[in-house]
Amino acid sequence: MDLNAWEIIALVVTGLAAGSLGGLLGIGGSVIMIPAISLLLARSGRYDHHLAQAAAMCVNLVVALPSAREHARKGNVRTDLVRWMAPAALVCIVGGVLLSNTLDGRTLARLFAVFLAYVVLNNIIKIIRKSPDHDPADHRVTPPRALFCGGVMGSFAGLLGIGGGGIAVPLTHYICRVPLRQAIGASATVMCITAGLGAAIKVATLDTHDQPWQKALILAVILAPSALLGGALGARLTSILPLIWVRVVFTIVIALAALRLSGLL
Repeated sequence: MDLNAWEIIALVVTGLAAGSLGGLLGIGGSVIMIPAISLLLARSGRYDHHLAQAAAMCVNLVVALPSAREHARKGNVRTDLVRWMAPAALVCIVGGVLLSNTLDGRTLARLFAVFLAYVVLNNIIKIIRKSPDHDPADHRVTPPRALFCGGVMGSFAGLLGIGGGGIAVPLTHYICRVPLRQAIGASATVMCITAGLGAAIKVATLDTHDQPWQKALILAVILAPSALLGGALGARLTSILPLIWVRVVFTIVIALAALRLSGLL
């Protein structure tokens, strides 16, 4: 895969940004990586959405590991929540990846743009409402609720090539009524369990889209080191930075990415 120096530098910066936001917000970073790969490679005719999705799924694991470790160190990981979310997410991510392989790249890109629009809307609501966080004592962590959250997380993760945190964090925050930082910690921990399996299946099936698996791994290797650094940094900043300002910047970036993937920009 021929990449010039500027493209490599741009991918390294993308990895750092994706890792930082992933660690901070409990997402995998695909919402940054997939649009960035699209912008870098589309004009030269080297871009395929399935390829970008496979590369991003490989890096999601790298982003999740330092984030989960840091959240566990700070006591933000509820084992009762993760214990039920993880099995459901594992099963459903396989189904999601297999479903994604039945769709062409353009359709997947548009579905991803719709998902990004949801992320933007969700963040705008949180910016405007500024609603108080849940009290840890008022949680509603039950097996059915946690299984549902994990199943939805895994399905979307496999279908769209995301870590699943963009779905899991608001879902567990609302349905299981856990504090936001506990929702982020659970999301990152479940991603550590599911991301590797999802990525392995997606990379192994790239040949069905006439894409060699080596290309996905090359992109992942370039993105991964800075994403790993960013993931550790973002997780530490969770307890320091006001999330409201992070959400504002994040929302603007994702809105532009959604317009780009939908063909409106």
